Amino acid sequence: MNDNLLDIPCITLDGEQKTLAEFGGKVLLVVNTASKCGFTPQYAGLEALWQQYKDRGLVVLGFPCNQFGQQEPGDEAAIAGFCEVNFGVSFPLFKKVEVNGNQAHPLFVQLKKRAPGLLGSQRIKWNFTKFLISAQGQRVKRYAPTTKPEALKSDIEAYL
Repeated sequence: MNDNLLDIPCITLDGEQKTLAEFGGKVLLVVNTASKCGFTPQYAGLEALWQQYKDRGLVVLGFPCNQFGQQEPGDEAAIAGFCEVNFGVSFPLFKKVEVNGNQAHPLFVQLKKRAPGLLGSQRIKWNFTKFLISAQGQRVKRYAPTTKPEALKSDIEAYL
């Protein structure tokens, strides 16, 4: 398994393979998302962060996940359409992934290892868990689903 966060391959909603290194020296905010969750309105806050900080070096990356209450049942086209129409999402979205268990995407395996949750948990509790990654991929900070995107501004500023 690849231990370098930035070299782990990910597939966009359009089917393009990328690594986080392709976002070259940017601060990354990785979020496991869902379209039918009580936290779904956070898409608006994530888009606002993207718009506010993208020219300064922040990239918001959404990874849809259907592991929590089957709250992301749609295919890639449905997810993209929902996010664009309802929240004007323009930040990069990736193919649906699992974040826990034996089929967890390697990116989330590494993120959980580097930034365990409460009580050292290596599990993600719910949709909209957020991970802020420094530009070099060395520092990772984790935020609970209940943490609103706007509450991350001071940490984003510090990482920029």
